[in-house]
Amino acid sequence: MTEFREDIHKAIEVLRSGGIILYPCDTDWGMGCDASNPEAVNKLFELLKIQNPNEVLVLLENPNRIISYVEEIPEVAWDLIDFAEKPLTIIHDGAKNLAKSIIAPDGSIAIRITAEEFSQSLCQRFRKPLVFIQVNNAGKHANCFHEIPEELKSKADYIVEYRQDERKSSAPASIIKLGVSGLIKIIKE
Repeated sequence: MTEFREDIHKAIEVLRSGGIILYPCDTDWGMGCDASNPEAVNKLFELLKIQNPNEVLVLLENPNRIISYVEEIPEVAWDLIDFAEKPLTIIHDGAKNLAKSIIAPDGSIAIRITAEEFSQSLCQRFRKPLVFIQVNNAGKHANCFHEIPEELKSKADYIVEYRQDERKSSAPASIIKLGVSGLIKIIKE
């Protein structure tokens, strides 16, 4: 457990200094930074050649924190989060308190409450939202650390050691868009 805590501590140091980390989530591996730091987000976008905020999601460890980053949360969102059986990303209208470049042109933001041990602990201790951008290898998501191209690994300021030895794929996330009126649109089951 000491290595886990050291990994969290080192990742937080890098995040606080505006750096980029390579870390596991409940679906796969990705690169991220402090979602409220515009300079860090711009650095990450340049590094990954991201031009579309729709490729970004924000990770939080607790549903109660969503209210800090979304203007109005439809009541149905709480039920969806409570009853989700696999990772769930909800696209909310009215994003706030986040770097502007990760907010979609329509003002929405994709948020996932992570249940994965490392990313959950990291969010909890960092006390800020994390950007998560899935890492690709020849157009496929890198589910395991060994699938991540060396070129991408070399661009991270810190690479989390936790879960690097795993070889199994994780469950893909469902994606739902919620309108303030409670309208639900399933993007990906």
